[in-house]
Amino acid sequence: MAAGAGLVALVSLVAAVAAGGTEGDWKVSLEFNPGWNGSLWNGSWVNVVHVRAQGPLATLHWVWSSLGAPSVLLVASGSPRSRLSIDWARLLSPEPAGALRVHPPGSVSSAGAVAFTKLFEEKAPGEGFFQPYDLAEFSWENSNVTLDPSALTFRLRGIPGSDPAGAFANGSLEFQVRALPSPGRSSLPPGLPLVPGGCELRFQLSGVSPLGNGSRSRFLLEVAALDGAGARRELRLRRELDDEFAPGVFETQSLVAQSQSGSPLSFLLWRSIAYGSPSARRQDGIRCRAGELRGGPVPVPPIARAYFGEGGPGTPLGSSALNVSFGGDGDGDVFRDVYRERRFLRWSVLVGFGEPPRDTFSPLIISVVAVALGTPLALLLGGTGLVLLVPRSRYSEYEPIN
Repeated sequence: MAAGAGLVALVSLVAAVAAGGTEGDWKVSLEFNPGWNGSLWNGSWVNVVHVRAQGPLATLHWVWSSLGAPSVLLVASGSPRSRLSIDWARLLSPEPAGALRVHPPGSVSSAGAVAFTKLFEEKAPGEGFFQPYDLAEFSWENSNVTLDPSALTFRLRGIPGSDPAGAFANGSLEFQVRALPSPGRSSLPPGLPLVPGGCELRFQLSGVSPLGNGSRSRFLLEVAALDGAGARRELRLRRELDDEFAPGVFETQSLVAQSQSGSPLSFLLWRSIAYGSPSARRQDGIRCRAGELRGGPVPVPPIARAYFGEGGPGTPLGSSALNVSFGGDGDGDVFRDVYRERRFLRWSVLVGFGEPPRDTFSPLIISVVAVALGTPLALLLGGTGLVLLVPRSRYSEYEPIN
């Protein structure tokens, strides 16, 4: 019994460590359009969602917005009591600089922004593009309808303001966001490792018709990054084993913001696979790849200008961008067969502060290994105990003669 109890304790401990149980949870809250009672401006929905993650020594602020291109502002504060303030009159004006501040200002340790600026459709790998969709020109739904404070989720969903070809007639583009109070692993493939205080983002196309019918066209999403003075972006690639989702070996990519000393400030992390169905089965996998990280100016969304612009900290901005393609070179047929049949695409991204997490074996597999290794030991110890407890028969060299 003692050996069995010890084995159970070992399995529980290993599983807890694998799941990140040694890290503390964060107090996370969501607020829609904080400090403003309105929701419409010039006939359009205003979506600003403030995700506040409070830890024992710091506060992480995420400001998601569909003003301009859908984007998120990331601000890390060394104060557990820091707060966000928004000057709405200035934010909604043509010059939003200085409209968004984090107090106390001296507590900010890092700040950056990520914007999803354009959706491209390539006619075929290397054969040029159709007219791109500028996401800053999209019409976005009211995100307050989808905001769930208990589940810590909401979505930004939109369609083009002008769609002469009718590609979005029965479709939409959306970003599903889930704030993360605890460590763990995403329940949907590809099962990204989750970090407390971060956000899980799912980019999704539903019902959108490709313009290149009958060709090997594919979609690409442009991702732009903006950072304060001295920070720079680096695209990293590594391969990791995974024991829960197929394929068993994943190519993991991350776009990391680093300080001048090389310390990681924030990151976007994803696996090089998207899925062509909500159930995300193995046969629905679509390879996705990040193109070359390029520097140079990018459109700055209002939420980033409101913080980094004149009167805000961290100027001037450094900027870079890359394209994430769905259906890589040489496997366009896979994209055509999977996406064109179901008109569905989902790509998952983890957004967080600090060093990107490395994947580990799941608690289930570690538990199985622990049981596999511990059972023989338990049987050995149990068998030894039984041998010691069974009374030994008395033995003598004398045998009576009948």
